[in-house]
Amino acid sequence: MRRTALLASAALLAGLLPWAATARAADEPAPAPVDRFEGEVPFAAQPAEGIFTWGGDTDDPPALRLADRADAPEGGKVLAGTYDISGYGGFTHDFAATAPAHDWSDRQGVRFWWEGRNNGRKIAFEIKDGGTNGEASELWTASFTDDFTGWKQIRLPFTDFAYRTDYQPVGGIDHVLGLKEMWGYALTLPAGTKGDFALDDVELYGRADQALRASVGTDAPVRPVAEGATAKVGVTVATTGEAPLTDPVTVTYATGDGTATPGSDYTPVSGTLTFPAGTASGTTRTIAVPTRRDRAAEPAETIPLKLTVTGAKAPAETPQIVIDAHGLPYLDAKLPIRERVADLLGRMSLAEKAGQMTQAERGAVGQGADIAAYGLGSLLSGGGSTPTPNTPAAWAKMIDAFQLRTRATRLQIPLIYGVDAVHGHNNLSGATVMPHNIGIGATRDPRLARETGAVTAAEVRATGIPWDFAPCLCVSRDERWGRSYESFGEDPALVESMETVIQGLQGRANGKDLARGDKVLATAKHFVADGGTAYGSSTTGTYTTDQGVTTVTREQLRDIHLAPYREAVDRGIGTVMPSYSSLDITGDGKGAVKMHARGDMINGVLKGRMGFDGFVISDWNAIDQLPGDYASHVRTSVEAGVDMMMVPYTYKEFGTALADEVKAGRISEGRIDDAVSRILTQKFRLGLFEHPYADTGGAAAIGSPAHRETARRAAAESQVLLKNAGGLLPLKKSEKVYVAGSNADDIGNQTGGWTLTWQGASGNTVPGTTILQGLRKAGGNVTYSKDASAPTDGYDAGVVVVGETPYAEGVGDVGNGHSLSLSAADRAAVDKVCAAMKCAVLIVSGRPQLIGDRLAGIDALVASWLPGTEGDGVADVLYGTRPFTGQLPVTWPRSQDQLPINVGDASYDPQFPYGWGLSTLTPVPKGGTATLRALAARAAVAERRGDDRTGHALVTEARLLVQRKTGGHLTQAVSGPFADADHLLTTGRYGKAVEKLAQAYRAA
Repeated sequence: MRRTALLASAALLAGLLPWAATARAADEPAPAPVDRFEGEVPFAAQPAEGIFTWGGDTDDPPALRLADRADAPEGGKVLAGTYDISGYGGFTHDFAATAPAHDWSDRQGVRFWWEGRNNGRKIAFEIKDGGTNGEASELWTASFTDDFTGWKQIRLPFTDFAYRTDYQPVGGIDHVLGLKEMWGYALTLPAGTKGDFALDDVELYGRADQALRASVGTDAPVRPVAEGATAKVGVTVATTGEAPLTDPVTVTYATGDGTATPGSDYTPVSGTLTFPAGTASGTTRTIAVPTRRDRAAEPAETIPLKLTVTGAKAPAETPQIVIDAHGLPYLDAKLPIRERVADLLGRMSLAEKAGQMTQAERGAVGQGADIAAYGLGSLLSGGGSTPTPNTPAAWAKMIDAFQLRTRATRLQIPLIYGVDAVHGHNNLSGATVMPHNIGIGATRDPRLARETGAVTAAEVRATGIPWDFAPCLCVSRDERWGRSYESFGEDPALVESMETVIQGLQGRANGKDLARGDKVLATAKHFVADGGTAYGSSTTGTYTTDQGVTTVTREQLRDIHLAPYREAVDRGIGTVMPSYSSLDITGDGKGAVKMHARGDMINGVLKGRMGFDGFVISDWNAIDQLPGDYASHVRTSVEAGVDMMMVPYTYKEFGTALADEVKAGRISEGRIDDAVSRILTQKFRLGLFEHPYADTGGAAAIGSPAHRETARRAAAESQVLLKNAGGLLPLKKSEKVYVAGSNADDIGNQTGGWTLTWQGASGNTVPGTTILQGLRKAGGNVTYSKDASAPTDGYDAGVVVVGETPYAEGVGDVGNGHSLSLSAADRAAVDKVCAAMKCAVLIVSGRPQLIGDRLAGIDALVASWLPGTEGDGVADVLYGTRPFTGQLPVTWPRSQDQLPINVGDASYDPQFPYGWGLSTLTPVPKGGTATLRALAARAAVAERRGDDRTGHALVTEARLLVQRKTGGHLTQAVSGPFADADHLLTTGRYGKAVEKLAQAYRAA
């Protein structure tokens, strides 16, 4: 027997639910239960029927139970739970998974009993409408506020539900709440605080509201108009199913009391619009409101247009006409930015300044009314927070709609919208997805790094987004860290050399290019030393390394972790994001202190000693990790130098707390003015005051062949050939090749985390070319068997593509459900193929994988990293269209016991050293020690002359000599100087680099 929540008959319900039956109106039908929580509905896992939890991280889903309660509003049990949500979390009841959906169209709404905690938090209630099943339906949402104590029945009429714009599991079905195919409901619980709840008796009530069949809307909630012009507001009537009106609809309108003065600023209007029965759905009438011109310079002024609707659902909010600000100095693009900032700052109230220091998540502001209500300065899209449909046009439309809301504020300060475009515009479906940073580091190609940044910037800005939370400048010192692939490498010199990406993103260091339609404001993150967190030091959920503690001497901090930030500041980086992690500087007596609280580093080092003149943006809810109460979180972080706070769902609380701390004298007004000045400066540099809306002129280039060619070249140059016995690679097109492995034909695994969603996902997630597809497109004679179950006889070579599945941040920490070892299926595929034929093993991963126990049986080994959407680039080097030129950006360990292991360590005996990378299609020079002595002399001359091109070429010759002599038999005596040489090369000490390689040659 199926245990689903059934819609029972009215007669049965009358007996079961006496409260509801006696309270309803005489002509109202009996309520119909959805959930009684008496045990009739199972706890389940998606997509089975039942109740299941979900969340943005492993510790975000709430804990649920059916609890016996004597005070249960209905029956003897309630659904109770506890939660501690840092990102997002809640629970769903899918009461129909594959069975016929339920019909709620004859009901007025849904109601339930909620045990209030009087915490003032908003709880979202969502229903699933239409589509093929509960996980492919439209999501419609309403909410209620927990501002009471004890049991209270919450009533949510269906007229209150709005189509979710922050997330949809599908690309939209019909955007109409039909209520005829309902699959379930969900509750989203408050984030940022611990809590508990109790829920009982979810049921349908009342008779369908006839207004559901027709609704009245306006063409925009805000209608800006230049002073003296006439504002025209379109009023449209629409019906479910686009049928003509069956009854007349009238809209009475009148201009109301705003900040504009009737008679002098505008001519008041009033009247009635009539839509007779039979009017076609989509019919629009226009209301015109004339404004008047005077000679005074003024801030923006508002004119509410009050609408009273009869016969249909009224608009969700009162539209506002706004007479644009005009004549004020800060609006004059001819003035220097410094003067514009000073003028604007002098006009701002404390509340307006607090708003500029606040960044909210797009999903938290709904249609955006709070942008004007709280004067928000910024919005962001977290990983996977996308419009529906996820297209360039939808992004631009969404951001323009949010930007429109700022027009209703007094000073009309535009939003700055930010997104994590960390390897291309990775939130956008169809964008060009680059290799992750670890692969870019493997290219050793600063010019290419700059080009990848330029492609990313062009695609991001073309969707209306002017700000990118990239690049990550962490120096990754332990591959057990789940963010290690976000690093360019373990050597600060390598990270610095790849910071050309900043110019790709921003343009010139002086900021003169930021207003261009193909540049974005960049963010150096995560300040500072996040790559040095020790394994086992994290206290965040089940993380082991991420957000942990970095313990260093001042010299180590300066030379390893701060060095990339000095370079970024010199390159004009616009924003900097502190790390979640804690810093413990040996001997300073402070112990481990969260970076968002380290004023000595943010104010003292970054802004003071380095001279950083951009603004500092916090990480996601990072201030909540500071000790003390919320007021102290705000005070500590702001005084430490954080200028804008990323408080995705707690923006109201932050703004209030910040203003209160200033009023109380615990945060100085000077500190607030400094923060706001920094933020406004970047907004002016970006040209947002002149052009706040999306410039989509570059949208046609998103995912274009030219952009994908850059990504393809990056994928090719990132491939590191670790072993090539017998010259197996490159393959010949004439060879019959057997392809196997979990990552050969999986674009999701190939692109990794931060791809469409925060964690990424396996499977066919984004448009692109898998490695297998690339081999076939190259004209190879290829047979594919993912698990190597197909017969292996008769092949010239095998290519086995194995490695990791996607993860991001601490979710990917080793010890948190991840390891550095291949899966059992991958090991089996390698063993079978390599036992049957000559084989090349490609490891698609965000970090080195332990392969030493199988290395002897592998002919060729390639570190493919996470190459992005262009698998053609991998095929290019496998078939010899391009040479293998990549070098290890991190040390490849022999065992996990060696970790952490890095270039320069006193004891250094890895599987493959930092900088290792065999080459193909490049002749290895002849000679030995005498040749190396000559190369060293010439390299020293090139160094003195500043001839970098010659210096690099000479060191490369020496490196190839060493790699040929070792024949892959690496010892500690070889690996140490070999790795040191690559560090010396990157720092421009060419002569010393060749001397180190000569030492390695002698030891080989």
